[in-house]
Amino acid sequence: MKLAYDHGGDGERLLVLLHGLGATRHVWRPMQAQGRWNGRWIAPDLRGHGASPHASDYSLAAHAGDIGELVNAHAQSNDIIVLGHSMGGAVALELASGEYGFRPKQVFGVGIKVSWNDSELAGMHKMATMAVKLFPTKEEAITRYLRVSGLHGLIAPDSDDASAGVAQTVEGWRLAYDPATASVGAPPMEALLSAARAPIHLARGATDHMVSHEQLAIYDANARDLPGGHNVMVENPSAVWDWMT
Repeated sequence: MKLAYDHGGDGERLLVLLHGLGATRHVWRPMQAQGRWNGRWIAPDLRGHGASPHASDYSLAAHAGDIGELVNAHAQSNDIIVLGHSMGGAVALELASGEYGFRPKQVFGVGIKVSWNDSELAGMHKMATMAVKLFPTKEEAITRYLRVSGLHGLIAPDSDDASAGVAQTVEGWRLAYDPATASVGAPPMEALLSAARAPIHLARGATDHMVSHEQLAIYDANARDLPGGHNVMVENPSAVWDWMT
């Protein structure tokens, strides 16, 4: 699986940035623009998202395997930090096991939905089996992408960051991500934390309706509320940097 990715910085430390379900690597650009990371960083489009290929397997293990290969091709030391958002945070927790070619020094997960009811799980299954929706114009596809990803009002519709979320086909415009990516399901939090061999830190945007502080505190007694919403790394990148450092 050859993932599309951006990278930058210099030095031996490596920060791995993993976006959430339906999003792209571009969600990390507000944080990258602040230049607060002392080292190198890499931000991939996860399989089935953005410019990366679609696949038949969207399990956490499959995602983590992709990232393990990518990291091992770019790491210059064992000083590796992983920051994941939402579903990408669950992938980060999978990587905390150290079973994918490297053991992170620390793992940060922001906005991970850790509690699911039957209705929510059924909704994810329905999403995973939906046919691809086509739009006659790029603008209409972008409007849909920004709403699905929760980025409406946070990034400009005419920006490269918005364009990264859609793709053109012979039949019309579509969202770039594969609907089947929703088959990843709910993260098995107990199993992920039990297998973790790296320190794990959890946080959420204080106005994030997808996960509560009380739910996160079950898995991290020091879980943090950050000023912002579900996409806090876009809305308030400084808050995420302050939490991590």
